[in-house]
Amino acid sequence: KNIHFLSIGTCKMGNDNSREAESTPEVAEFRMISGCQDSQTSADVSNVNEFELPDPAGRAGGACTSALLKVLYHDEKTPEDTYSFVEVLKMMRDDLSEGEYTQVPQLTSSTIIDLNEPFDLVPEKSTGTRRAVLVGINYVGMNGELSGCHNDVYNIKKYIMDVHGFEEENIVMLVDDGECEMPTRENMMNAYKWLVESSEAGDAVFTHFSGHGGQLRDQDGDEADGFDETLIPVDYLENGQIRDDDLYDTLVKPMKVGVVVTSLMDCCHSGTVLDLPYTFRADSDKFEMEMEEGFDLGKLLGKIGV
Repeated sequence: KNIHFLSIGTCKMGNDNSREAESTPEVAEFRMISGCQDSQTSADVSNVNEFELPDPAGRAGGACTSALLKVLYHDEKTPEDTYSFVEVLKMMRDDLSEGEYTQVPQLTSSTIIDLNEPFDLVPEKSTGTRRAVLVGINYVGMNGELSGCHNDVYNIKKYIMDVHGFEEENIVMLVDDGECEMPTRENMMNAYKWLVESSEAGDAVFTHFSGHGGQLRDQDGDEADGFDETLIPVDYLENGQIRDDDLYDTLVKPMKVGVVVTSLMDCCHSGTVLDLPYTFRADSDKFEMEMEEGFDLGKLLGKIGV
């Protein structure tokens, strides 16, 4: 079934490191937590009860999503203490290590973040509308079928609604479970365009992708390792993968200044899938963000026509 128009709330669930920070042009504030570095693969958790999470849609979940929710939504409760960005990433890493997962979570951003600041999907300054796009793909009936991605998005949806006040009417769910709009390439790109077109300064945006990620040969020479990172939609065989360049041009570059966007990417090779310049890795002994080695600053400069 070809879906050409994406409606909101369609799920049927019920209602070089030496550069100074000042050299970065003014852009929307993007913060992305990824399950692993570009060179790593992510993993499914065979039983989310290992992480003591609610289980509304199956018995498996992505390791990154499960670790984050264990830190921030343990037993469907928020922690008494307020955690900083560093603490959240380090705790995720510890939980993954205890489960013998080797992937290393990392944080990338469009601007330098004080890692000792409290971690919050909706900062105090974000007093406007809260919007989200949640994508979970198990690739049902296909080679490489996964088992945890539907579970991930339903767990995340409950978390952002219960804890952060996101409303059903402002959440787009794309899930290949027969209940929601299908996570095709077109629907995913349309959902990201909707976020850009609808959001204004003061709004908060959250995006979550749980599924397969990949790498393709770089086409324009902007990748130091020679590969673009990708998200893999359910119809990738017919319509292709979504390159990091596509995500940057569609979601990052046009997003209005003053919007705060937090992304959770639970897929392989996801470390720089939004092409953001600053990075902190959970296994780092430094407590500050650094510019990604080989980052093409021209992308950000191009945003403001420099």
